[in-house]
Amino acid sequence: MSLRPLTPNEARVLATLMEKARTVPDTYPLSLNLVVTGANQKSSRDPVMSLTDADAQEALDDLKRLGLVIESHGSRVARYEHNAQRVLQVPDQSAALLGLLMLRGPQTAGELRINAERWHRFADISSVEGFLNELAERPVEKGGPLVVVLPRAPGEREARIAHLLCGPVEAAVTSNTIAASAGAAGAAGQNDRISALEARVDELAAQLAALQAAVAQRGGT
Repeated sequence: MSLRPLTPNEARVLATLMEKARTVPDTYPLSLNLVVTGANQKSSRDPVMSLTDADAQEALDDLKRLGLVIESHGSRVARYEHNAQRVLQVPDQSAALLGLLMLRGPQTAGELRINAERWHRFADISSVEGFLNELAERPVEKGGPLVVVLPRAPGEREARIAHLLCGPVEAAVTSNTIAASAGAAGAAGQNDRISALEARVDELAAQLAALQAAVAQRGGT
């Protein structure tokens, strides 16, 4: 299926739903308030954004029209879940990589493996590369490539991969360099562990906010 390019707000909202479905299933699907909180996290986000309720609602409505988001009507508060995997016709592992690229910007295969730990546990970098290659070589009849490899910047040891859901990116190289671009990712381990802890704090705060809202709702009935 071919989709129009997503706006940055749409990509952030969609990726937030994809992340929370995996990392905080107890509060998923998400209310508008939790979508905004997740989209505006300070950690594990590049760039950091400041979406308003209106921004997020507009993005959700547009994503619904594209079939990428489904709205639930089983409670007094509307809740939203993503439908990206079915619409894009990609396996769970590939969806995890796309979500991470939308949330955190271009990353190397090694960084993706580390950052995906709470989304999907990849056995090794070769496994990450395999799914990236499938995304980069997605046939035109299915909508075309969903990721692309960026040329190495001066001083960088590895090439980074970017998603194409928001349209083309500059200075891309061919997909067969994905495997060649991967190398040791241990040097970034400490920073990624810190980011993971910060993300966990944000998620716990979101869970607490959801519980407080539920208590307040029951108290008002």
